Amino acid sequence: MINKLQLPPPKLLGIMGIATIIFLISSIIRHLLFQSNALDLGWFDQAIYLISQGKNPIVSFQDFHILGDHAAFILYPLALFYKLYPSVYWLFLIQAIALSLGAWPTWLLAKEAGLKPDQCLAIAVAYLLYPMIFNLNLFDFHPEVIALPTLLWAIYMARIKNFWGFIFAILIILSCKAVLSLTVAVMGFWLIIWEKRKIEGFIALVLGITWFIITTKIIIPHFSGGEVAAVGRYSFLGNSVAEIIQNLIFKPNILLSHIFTLENLGYLMLLVSPLIWGLSLQHLTPLIPALPALFLNLLTDYSPQKDLTHQYSLTILPFLLLAVITSLANHKGWIKSPKVIIIWALITFLALSKYGYFFGRYWENWDNLAAMHESIHLVKTQESLLTSPTITPHLSQRVKVKLAIKDAEPIDLQNFTYILLNKRHPGWENSEETVKNLVNQLKNNPDFKNIYQRDDVWLFQKATITPEK
Repeated sequence: MINKLQLPPPKLLGIMGIATIIFLISSIIRHLLFQSNALDLGWFDQAIYLISQGKNPIVSFQDFHILGDHAAFILYPLALFYKLYPSVYWLFLIQAIALSLGAWPTWLLAKEAGLKPDQCLAIAVAYLLYPMIFNLNLFDFHPEVIALPTLLWAIYMARIKNFWGFIFAILIILSCKAVLSLTVAVMGFWLIIWEKRKIEGFIALVLGITWFIITTKIIIPHFSGGEVAAVGRYSFLGNSVAEIIQNLIFKPNILLSHIFTLENLGYLMLLVSPLIWGLSLQHLTPLIPALPALFLNLLTDYSPQKDLTHQYSLTILPFLLLAVITSLANHKGWIKSPKVIIIWALITFLALSKYGYFFGRYWENWDNLAAMHESIHLVKTQESLLTSPTITPHLSQRVKVKLAIKDAEPIDLQNFTYILLNKRHPGWENSEETVKNLVNQLKNNPDFKNIYQRDDVWLFQKATITPEK
């Protein structure tokens, strides 16, 4: 019997440490190259900052309370880091650690299943090399990355019958995003039927269903004034969660026409290709808790839910790994050699990870990068700001920041103390004309003075500043 809280071997600890450093440096470089965005890094940075200051966490881009988004209560304890020192770099560090940390419970689950030490290490490395892990780290910040290693911990805690460790893990998962309650509920059902963990399974099932109802019917509508934001991606099924569920049951023809598509086939191939070597048809029951996320991704026409770049497939990975571990433990799977497992993981990482962005698209702002860095340092106070989506995450720690984009028109300039615009790189392509028009208006507006202009980067400040409360 293994030590229930056994640390990973030194080799894996070293690999996890290196992965954390790589993830952290990668996200920082991307940010410094102005490739991070208002949606979603600026969104969460502003909300967490406001929480840390004891203010209402209204994301000013859309005048939206952060709990009306996905009921992500995990943001409140994260604000404690901003209490120490308010910095967006905390989010990069938290995300890098969370993503790397998943290798530990992966190793523990493999060890608990009886795999050989080299196989356990190989599975943990395969987790770190799974392309979505690296890609998620580059895609701004999302609190549900914390749920990724926590799901693996929850499974391990259930298997070793650590009741309070399991409860704690479930509560963390539910606090990350409302939709994760579906994963938790189905995981509870799976624990009862297939894992014979009736107490843990019943608790997960009840908590998952209860939290789904509370968040979708009370919390999110209360703070947003409407339905769950993602409902719009399933508008062909209805305009509310209840209507969508009803149509899924009584109109299966709509369901089938959206599930069986070539796009979905390609998505499934992307999803399983890094781990296909260890899957076997006889041992796919660990994938049952992944069905809610998989079903939602297959059903929608929203393409970011069908790739390994965004966060929407995040909750599928833990159960893919568990299916592989179960298969290998039963001497199935067509690759069992630790060396070959790592080679396969490395090949798929090189093929599907977005590290190539550092040699191409991430340098598109290079021609006026210095001017952007100079300009943000000239925004001396935390007064209201109008700026581009790519500049926003560098200056989002204020009560009011709005986006200079076409979708926001008409824009009342008198509502802002600072207006920072990049004519050459407006942030969103459809906003180029909007930014040009704003610059022309400001140059002829006596209420604003131009305090910086270089390489098509313009910073205007209201001539008379009235301190905001």
